[in-house]
Amino acid sequence: MIDETDRHLLRAVQADATLTAQDLGERLNLSASQAGRRRQRLEAAGYITGTRAMVDPGRIGLGVQAFVQVQMAAHSDDTDASFSRLIRTQPAITAAFTLTGESDYLLRIWCADLSALHQIIHGILLPHPSVARVQSQIVMDQMKPDAALPI
Repeated sequence: MIDETDRHLLRAVQADATLTAQDLGERLNLSASQAGRRRQRLEAAGYITGTRAMVDPGRIGLGVQAFVQVQMAAHSDDTDASFSRLIRTQPAITAAFTLTGESDYLLRIWCADLSALHQIIHGILLPHPSVARVQSQIVMDQMKPDAALPI
């Protein structure tokens, strides 16, 4: 179980993973050692699974974000595993979800331009033997940035 202080700590490190134990202690009204131990305990228990920096996609040449729905023609353990391996090998696919409803998968793709997106869809996804249909939606504007989890 986590308490309200743990929740406050989790909110703080989601906003800024570089906070030191001293910084956390000041925010939580704890000593630096107490804050550090709490953070270590939450990491060891799997509440904190990693840290990463937020990189501006435009600054590194990623001008197109798209969500791609994939409908499979058939399902079997082999085809599902094969498609899963394909998805994991593509760096441009930054997230993949299995869905209920008409589509089986929803992929989040970041790429340089529409030509690169076309290559991913027509050169990688559609040639997979189990893929029946692909539908893409290109993001025009991201009104809300990726946010921290609501803790």
